[in-house]
Amino acid sequence: MERPKQIIECGDFALRRWWGQSDFDLAFRLIEESLDHLRPWMPWVARHSEEKTRDFLVKSDAKWDSGDAYNYAITRNGGLIGMCSTYRGAEPQSWYMGYWLHPAVTGQGIATRATAAMVAEAFALPDVAYLEIAHDLANTSSGAVPSRLGFTEVRREQVTPPAAPSDSGIDVIWRLERPTPVTAPPTLTI
Repeated sequence: MERPKQIIECGDFALRRWWGQSDFDLAFRLIEESLDHLRPWMPWVARHSEEKTRDFLVKSDAKWDSGDAYNYAITRNGGLIGMCSTYRGAEPQSWYMGYWLHPAVTGQGIATRATAAMVAEAFALPDVAYLEIAHDLANTSSGAVPSRLGFTEVRREQVTPPAAPSDSGIDVIWRLERPTPVTAPPTLTI
């Protein structure tokens, strides 16, 4: 089974595969420092704990090995500045993407560039027909990423009750189809 790169260089930062429990201290600290920033939009923050972080890291390894999800730490200068992932959707060739950053590094284009790098890796895999990103309608910062990368808004879904404190209750779903290869026109012989 083909897999994406374990380390993806993005210029001044990199994406790297989570390395299980050896990443616990770094991952837990990153989440702890980002809680207030994430709480309005991420429902899992309400259940955040050391145990949940350990469980996430164990599952990240297992899902990477099975090919069901590719979770990355976003790193810069040896420290962690965010997380991003791509994971299987409900349909066999559909994949979802997600991302978040430490509040100290937002507004620098990092989420957009990290997602662009993940898009390239995902479309290098043979079983990915399209990618989707979902965010709450009120989370305009998150919505700017798929818009910048050429995703198309395909639907809006009511979420009842809203999943996180600042959610409007409407998820916006964006899609990017696998690019079709450009082929040369046939050569005419006379």
